Amino acid sequence: MFVSETRIRVRYSETDQMGVVYYGHYAQYFEVGRAEAIRELGWTYRQLEESGILMPVVSMQLRYHRPARYDDLLLVRTQVSEPPGRLITFSSQIFNEEGIHLTSGEVTLTFIDQATGRPCPAPEKLINTFEPFFS
Repeated sequence: MFVSETRIRVRYSETDQMGVVYYGHYAQYFEVGRAEAIRELGWTYRQLEESGILMPVVSMQLRYHRPARYDDLLLVRTQVSEPPGRLITFSSQIFNEEGIHLTSGEVTLTFIDQATGRPCPAPEKLINTFEPFFS
C-alpha cells in the first residue's frame, strides 16, 4: 500500500457564513492529495499528459463525519491500496490538527490514450513506480 500525506490550510473563501468548509471543496482537497501523492512518486499530472495519458475521474464517493472550519490546518492522507491497471483508486481521509477524522472518500480514475480517446492500461513506468509498495 502506498500512503502520502499533504497539509492544506482552510481559506476563508472556502467557508460558508458559519465558517464551515463548503462541501464541494472536499473534492478539491482530495485532488490536491492525489496530485501531491503522484508528485511524491516522482511524477506529475503534466508529465502523464505530455506522455499522451489522460486520467479522468470515473467515480467519487465522499462521507462527511465532522466539519472543517476556517483556518484549520488539514491533513489529507491519500493511499493507493491496489496497483494501477486500467483504473486507479485513491482513498483519502481528512483530519484536523487535533487528529479528528473529518471526511473520507474514494476517487477512481481511468487511463485514457489521448490520441485515440480510448481507455488504456496504466503506463508501464507508472506501474513500475508503484510495484515496490505492493510486493
